[in-house]
Amino acid sequence: MRVTIHQSDGKGVVLKIEVRIAGLNVPELYRAWQNSAPSLLQQSLLVDLRGVTHVDETGHNLLANIHAQAGAEFLAETPLTKYFAEEAEQGVRTGSEY
Repeated sequence: MRVTIHQSDGKGVVLKIEVRIAGLNVPELYRAWQNSAPSLLQQSLLVDLRGVTHVDETGHNLLANIHAQAGAEFLAETPLTKYFAEEAEQGVRTGSEY
């Protein structure tokens, strides 16, 4: 998994995620998000899912929490990444961390 965080012109902070949000990658994404949280303050967060190929249940819950806690919006363009975004916007599933 690759996570990139950068400032976007007038759009706030962009958290770009590539490949899989699953297994051992989920804690890595959690750390990246927590490290960027202080810089958000009054800025919006855009989570770029366009390079994501798979999300497991724990990854789904982390995306849902990022959406709920930071008011994050998702950038998705394929049916698969749009599905990941819609699922995260619907909330946390029970029985899994994050």
